[in-house]
Amino acid sequence: MSRPIQIVPSILAADYAHLGDEVVAADRAGGDRFHLDVMDGHVVKNLSFGPDTIRAIRPLTQKPFEVHLMVTPACDWIGALKAAGSDRILIHVALEADTAAIMHAIREAGMAAGLVLTPDDPAASVTPYLDLIDYINVLTVTPGFGGQSFLTSMMQKVSTLKTLIGAHAIDLAVDGGVNQATVEVAARAGANIFIAGTGIFATGRTHYAQTINAMRQAAETGRAA
Repeated sequence: MSRPIQIVPSILAADYAHLGDEVVAADRAGGDRFHLDVMDGHVVKNLSFGPDTIRAIRPLTQKPFEVHLMVTPACDWIGALKAAGSDRILIHVALEADTAAIMHAIREAGMAAGLVLTPDDPAASVTPYLDLIDYINVLTVTPGFGGQSFLTSMMQKVSTLKTLIGAHAIDLAVDGGVNQATVEVAARAGANIFIAGTGIFATGRTHYAQTINAMRQAAETGRAA
């Protein structure tokens, strides 16, 4: 059975001077959930925001918050992210030595858990964790910075993951360089979640709904191909 298509705004690309307004606009435009990249400058060479920012924007939408956690040690952040209003935490499959323990800790905190594969991580690296996760996010750019070009070469990995997932109730996402054209390509490969930062926020608030709707239609077209 096909998993629902979702278009997920990533606030890393939003206007930080008007972040609350951006969240409200993307919510009203039809974004299905929000993607929040938490970076400490060590896992990737960039800094972003932390639990305080998440707590500040949490009252502005009822849509779920998923956190792409790029900090170590990851377990030290789980409680704070839950308290701030996070619904799901995603970590890199090779972030720390005991990935299974982190997945268990996230679930025990009452959140959904997911894994992120960088361009260097093979599809098979998720195999030991398929019973512990509900989400796999394939990075289609080098992690850490927005505005990069979509790596079409990752589509073979997406297709392989779709096969590995099989009957498991796991969403398959792509993240990085996502726009109307690349959504269709990724949907054809098997993705059902499309995380878009610049692809949404660079279009201007008056165009968010049009952009999200176009991405959704492109995903449906790709899935049907």
